[in-house]
Amino acid sequence: MSTDPSPSDDDAHRPLYAPLAGVLANLRAQLLMVTLSLIAAGLVLVYFPAAASFRLQWMTDRAEAAHLAALAADVARGGALGEEEVRALLMGADAVAVARVRDGMNELVLYSGPIGEGLVESDLRTATWLTHIRDTVDTLNASDDRLLRIRAQPAGAPDELIDVIVREAPLHEALRNFSRRLLLYASIAAIAVGAVLYGALFFLFVRPMRRLAGAMTHFREDPADPARMIRPGAARNEIGQAEHELARMQADIRQALFQRERLAALGGAVARINHDLRNVLASAQLVSDRLAMDADDRVRGMGERLVRAVDRGVRLCEATLEFGRAEESAPVRQPIQLRTLLDEVADDAIQAEGDVIWTNEVAADIRIDADPDQAHRLFLNLCRNAIQAMQLVEGERRLTARATPMPPVDEGAGEVWLEISDTGPGVPAKARDRLFQAFSGSTRRGGTGLGLSIARELARAHGGEVDLVSTGTAGTIFSVRLPAAAQG
Repeated sequence: MSTDPSPSDDDAHRPLYAPLAGVLANLRAQLLMVTLSLIAAGLVLVYFPAAASFRLQWMTDRAEAAHLAALAADVARGGALGEEEVRALLMGADAVAVARVRDGMNELVLYSGPIGEGLVESDLRTATWLTHIRDTVDTLNASDDRLLRIRAQPAGAPDELIDVIVREAPLHEALRNFSRRLLLYASIAAIAVGAVLYGALFFLFVRPMRRLAGAMTHFREDPADPARMIRPGAARNEIGQAEHELARMQADIRQALFQRERLAALGGAVARINHDLRNVLASAQLVSDRLAMDADDRVRGMGERLVRAVDRGVRLCEATLEFGRAEESAPVRQPIQLRTLLDEVADDAIQAEGDVIWTNEVAADIRIDADPDQAHRLFLNLCRNAIQAMQLVEGERRLTARATPMPPVDEGAGEVWLEISDTGPGVPAKARDRLFQAFSGSTRRGGTGLGLSIARELARAHGGEVDLVSTGTAGTIFSVRLPAAAQG
């Protein structure tokens, strides 16, 4: 039995390029690959046009040399050209045969013997740059035994056509030597330019991005440590803006963590107080029950109200509402006469915060579908906030409630839109953005900002909403949207 370890299924299915992919995941490696690719593309774009230009110049030189050889043959026309003279002129022109077209007549000027196969042609008069590039590639890949027929117009005799046949091997060798020199010099220049480009991109983009990524990782390990926050640089470009935005985001996260710690501490304190507070309320409940059974009507009415208040406090303690950690219990809905509820809420708020003029303009037949205790808490928070705000102004202090039933959009009972307005000094502009955020939206010194936050949370638990309608020196208006009770 063989003991050689065999590759696992994971190894068998792992791509062969996985190590390479891991290396290329690095931003520096990606930049290097892009730079090398640009260098290679630049070499290709430079080489082929330059090689085609070299080949064109080589053929032009051969055509001019053939023209000069033809002129030399014309001078010697008075006497017959011997075989040695023809061979010498053809060797000087590096040609196999020379012909020309002059005055519409074809003339074979120099000729050394039969021409074999493997002849390619190039007409310099009509060839385009694409043709020259294609023929250059063909020359580089061809064998050395081919012949090249060149047709051109001599510079000194534009009315003539020179037709020369040369061996392609010298062109092939010259083109290869030119390619070596060009690729060497171009590679040196491209590498130098690529190095400068790589360095510039690295210092301008890669290094700042690595700093950003490192700052994020460092901050994530311990967000509470202020020393781990990024210190933005002086750059004003997009990366500099990203650093400043990251610094702001880190500051917001630290503030949120600090607020969460405060909320957790508050929840723990409420939990510790809850037990003792329930005992105190239990004693108050016994007293309130006796007052509710008193023979005096006034005392009995006050006792009944005290019973309801203590009952709400007991239920609140039993639910142990720890804001920021525990959620509100699901509302137990029932039809509630809105006008009566608001009168009770306003009476409780006035007794707790101070005397104001209470105006209830809600029709007696408007009812909402809500949890009685949660609805009482919702409106009590809004009314107490309004009365507290009006303590800061002189003159008439009026608290007004208006309600409008809204017909249902689809099947259902519709909604009730309630407006609670006061004659206070208005909400400061700096507090409006965080008006419904706990510990952030308070408009008075020593306030926690929990009232409006709790009111909105209770409204949303019923499928409704609390919004700021308007505010100013003439007063503030809040709207409350709650589901209407079905008509019985």
